[in-house]
Amino acid sequence: MQWWGWLILGILVVLIGAMVFMYFFGRRMQKKQNEAQKQMDQMKQQVSALIIDKQKKKLTEAGLPDAVVNETPKYARRMKVPVVKCKVGPRVMTLIADAKVYDIIPVKKTCTLMVSGIYITEIKAVRGGSVPKPQVKKNAFARMRDKVEAKLAKNKE
Repeated sequence: MQWWGWLILGILVVLIGAMVFMYFFGRRMQKKQNEAQKQMDQMKQQVSALIIDKQKKKLTEAGLPDAVVNETPKYARRMKVPVVKCKVGPRVMTLIADAKVYDIIPVKKTCTLMVSGIYITEIKAVRGGSVPKPQVKKNAFARMRDKVEAKLAKNKE
């Protein structure tokens, strides 16, 4: 066998080993996520809150309690998280929103939220209106197709 054959065989062995490792590591992480989700579902409660502001900030700059920042792994502290500043009763609190909920939370309105600790899991109702539907983001191909269709429709007129 030539030297390049051994090289390809070595690369294949390393790739197969990496795939097996990722499979078992992914299963373990999925189990942890499912356990955390069950715990969040048990702890969630309904809260009425006035949404003051919402931003995406780094975890260290978000104004969260020190206990939350210290419990977070170091690599995750630099990531931007969706932060919502709201007034719950007489207190102004900083909460972290779920990514799918963050987009539909209206600013300067009173909302009924499902909160688990400092984490907003869902939005139930909005005072003075209905809960907005999440906008479906189009991929680049769909946006390009819409532009072409608009130009064709304009040229037909």
